[in-house]
This record gives sequence, structure tokens and C-alpha cells, in this order.
Amino acid sequence: MRLTPLDVRTHSFRNAWRGFDRTEVKVFLQLVADDYESLALEAEGLRRRVGELEERVAELTREEGSLRKALVSAQEVSEDLKRTAVREAEMVVAQAEVRAEKILDQARRRASRIASDIREMKLIRSQIASVVRNSIETHLALLDSLAEETPEERLLEAKASYVADPVEVPLEYREPAPGGS
Repeated sequence: MRLTPLDVRTHSFRNAWRGFDRTEVKVFLQLVADDYESLALEAEGLRRRVGELEERVAELTREEGSLRKALVSAQEVSEDLKRTAVREAEMVVAQAEVRAEKILDQARRRASRIASDIREMKLIRSQIASVVRNSIETHLALLDSLAEETPEERLLEAKASYVADPVEVPLEYREPAPGGS
């Protein structure tokens, strides 16, 4: 059985014939009771403090668990975000590559059309130059023929001169007589 400070104070001893001094025993018991009481109070305070600390430890343990869960969740979210960002970046790059290929293809087709148009224009220029050259040569030949006096023109001129003055017609411009020379 446990003793309380009150038990120590109220305990009485039997009287013996050659016993201890009663006052001294009572003073000593009072000191023991006071020390015991202060130790009991201190122990009770420590028990309360231990209880509070155990509650705090339990609370901190729960918070630690929550924090661990939150940290794990944050890491998972972070990894998911990274994976999503990588996928989106890959999609953006793929789309950019597709667009770039389309642009390059359009540019190649346009360059091909331009090259074809240039060849066609060169051919047309060559044909136009040939037509103009032929036209100029034809006109030059026509001009040359207009500048030369043809035998028919000379004969006409001689006839016109003979009609105007019949005496002076040279023999070379005379027409042969019908039926003979």
C-alpha cells in the first residue's frame, strides 16, 4: 500500500519502555511528510507534464503524418506536372515541326512554280525575239525591195517618158515589137 503525506503525519507508534523522544519523532515525521508531499506534488506535476507532452507528441506525430502525406502528394503532383509539361513540350515541338515541314513544302512548291515560270518566260522571250527578228528582217527586205528599181518600174518610167517626149526613149527600154524582134 502507498503512503500519503497525511498517513505519515497521522501515524502513531506504540509506546515502548525505552522508546524514542516523542517530539523528535514527530518533528522528523513532519519533515518526512513535508518532503514526501512536495515529492508527490512534483510527481503529479511531472505526470501532468508527461501527459501534455505525450499529447503534443501524438499531435506532432499526426501532423508529421499529414506533412509526409502532403509532401508525397506534392512530389507526385510535381512529377505529374513535369511529365505533363514534357508531353506538352513534345507536342508543341512536333506541331512546330509539322508546321515547318508544311511551310518548307509550300516554299519548295512555290520555288518550283517560280522556276517553271522563269523557264516559260525565257522561252516566250526567245519566241518574241525570234518573231521580232523575223518581222524586222521582213521589213528590211521590204525596205530593200522598195529602194531597188525593178525592171517593170524602169519600163513604166520609160513608157511614161516616151509618152511625154517620144524622141528620147533609149533602146534598152523599148518593148519588143509584137511578133518579132
